[in-house]
Amino acid sequence: MAAFEYRVKDSKGKDQTGVQEAPDVATLVSSLRSQGYIVVKIQELKDTKAFSVGRGSSAKPGKRGKVKLDDLVVFSRQMATLVEAGIPLIQALDILADQVDKDSFKTILRAMHQDVTGGKSFSEAMGRHDKVFSQLYINMVRAGETSGSLEEILDRVANYLEKTSVLQKKVKSALTYPISVTAIAFLITFGMMTFVIPKFGEIFDGLGAPLPAPTRILIDFSNYLAANWVLVLGGIGGFIFLFMQVIRTPPGRLAWDGFKLKMPIFGQLFQKVAVSKFARTLATLVRSGVPILSALEIVSKTAGNRKIEKIILSLTESVKKGESISKQLGKHEAFPTMVVRMIAVGEETGELEEMLMKIADFYEAQVDAAVSGLTSLIEPLIILFLGVVIGGIVIAMFLPILTLTQHIK
Repeated sequence: MAAFEYRVKDSKGKDQTGVQEAPDVATLVSSLRSQGYIVVKIQELKDTKAFSVGRGSSAKPGKRGKVKLDDLVVFSRQMATLVEAGIPLIQALDILADQVDKDSFKTILRAMHQDVTGGKSFSEAMGRHDKVFSQLYINMVRAGETSGSLEEILDRVANYLEKTSVLQKKVKSALTYPISVTAIAFLITFGMMTFVIPKFGEIFDGLGAPLPAPTRILIDFSNYLAANWVLVLGGIGGFIFLFMQVIRTPPGRLAWDGFKLKMPIFGQLFQKVAVSKFARTLATLVRSGVPILSALEIVSKTAGNRKIEKIILSLTESVKKGESISKQLGKHEAFPTMVVRMIAVGEETGELEEMLMKIADFYEAQVDAAVSGLTSLIEPLIILFLGVVIGGIVIAMFLPILTLTQHIK
């Protein structure tokens, strides 16, 4: 077979390039057209190093930055498409290395290309880049290689990562609004108390009239902030830094993650996200052929919550002893009764994967509802808070005006 370099246009009119082996040009043209491409140019490669991983002189510089979840989704989907189309894995890696946008991802894919060319399996090549490819990803690919259904597994990984990405964005959107508004409100209030209110205090002192108690307290507090605002901000920053250091320790992280599940307002959202992620991850791994003990270990590492991770690790020990998953989950309030009973039914009927997927879908819908509800609830709470704080400051500053008016009369 000869190797051909081709340039085609996809259905959106974008240029696509690649290298593919074929008996002749006509066969390659027919194959590309069957994939919906319009062939622009085909050239036979005479060089034996057709699949070189070095960057060509005409290659465009890529973007900088870390490889994100969305990048892995696109990579997984494209790799699944190429493998399903019968393109050899080495060639698929070479094509995708030229197509990805980020330089860091290009470097990783080229290194994987070299490893696979050198005789390593796809999962082994991924394993050398575990900061980008999670243990879940690597183990699923390994299961796909063993079962001979790599393209199906890659497509399943892409679906899983898409669901995970959507879930993360929903949680981020639910938290970003109240945090940003609260931060802005704090900065505005702090600025008024530190730099504006003391000026009014000087004016009132110059008038020589007695000040009402609320005004006196507010001015005294403002004067303290004006004199020590660097110290106050330093203390707040120091507290935040100390808090971040504490939650990085294993006991601190466990306590903080446990508190998040019971946190007022946001606790139910965190719990639903954790349950949904647990169910979808475990279902995806089991369906892909990963052994249950290995699957539980991977799920614990990808839980994103130390409290949930600890519960899942206890599941591993129970399963080793022959106990059911549902029996152990029922001992922990982090998992609702409905989840435990659905898993129990799945274990009894032999449909654990289907039950876990139904749990994941249900709780993702619950996350949607919780995010909408939080937005509706948080807005009036923030308005009420700002009204009380700003309104209190305004009233305290207007009280001396009434007092002065009485003295003038």
